[in-house]
Amino acid sequence: MVVANTDQRPEAYKEMKDKYRPSHADYTYDAKYGVRAWPGGGRTSARETIGRVAAGAVAKKILKEQFGVTVLCCVQQVQKIIAEINPDHFTLKQVESNIMRCPDKKASEKMIRHVDRVRKAGDSVGGVLLGVARGVPVGWGEPVFDRLEADLAKAMVSLPASKGFEIGSGFGGVALKGSEHNDAFRMRRGKVRTTTNRSGGVQGGISNGETIYFRVAFKPTATILQSQDTVSRLGKNVKLKARGRHDPCVLPRAVPMVEAMTALVLVDHALRHRGQCG
Repeated sequence: MVVANTDQRPEAYKEMKDKYRPSHADYTYDAKYGVRAWPGGGRTSARETIGRVAAGAVAKKILKEQFGVTVLCCVQQVQKIIAEINPDHFTLKQVESNIMRCPDKKASEKMIRHVDRVRKAGDSVGGVLLGVARGVPVGWGEPVFDRLEADLAKAMVSLPASKGFEIGSGFGGVALKGSEHNDAFRMRRGKVRTTTNRSGGVQGGISNGETIYFRVAFKPTATILQSQDTVSRLGKNVKLKARGRHDPCVLPRAVPMVEAMTALVLVDHALRHRGQCG
């Protein structure tokens, strides 16, 4: 598969040719390899994920058609604006109903207005995506190093601009006692189910048959249109003010990336499970 990058604008990056962008991979790439792709970011640009999304589209088809598994993602939080979203109930139609890709209509409107204000100020904001996988059967995943949640975590934090991952109750679970946090088992229609899902659909690194849900945090876009302190390749303290096209918020664009990486991890574990357990 070849995807032509026909909308390049390297002239918009000239200001960065000899200056490191703060919180960007400019410096670390240059320090490690002695070269960096200043006209657009190169391997650290989200453009790199086009191959992941293409492969993820195939993985999603396999999951749906062979295993009955559905993968979905949405924007849950932009800076301090948090949407109330049930992992079991939001739909693709709701996600794609607005440019923010948030299924909560009221929250999405607030998010859009906030991002627009930040954009006009030449700044950027980050937030949190909610990823879900519905219909995953019991048994996918491995002990120790290849735990299902560990592979999902690695997949998510491999994405550009991602800074954190939590599954199920995540960090919020530390505020609960064991008696409050445990997911009680009950028989339902001849199957072992849980009455709550604070485990996020994974226990002991293996899927338990409930909806898998997790959150991924994305930082504010590093390249902003405000003057910032930085250092040049010659080792001098300088100012940098970027120009050109730079997203004030990466979250809507990251939704298909998270879906793709989720599908790729799950289809790998589905095939491993089939090979091991039939």
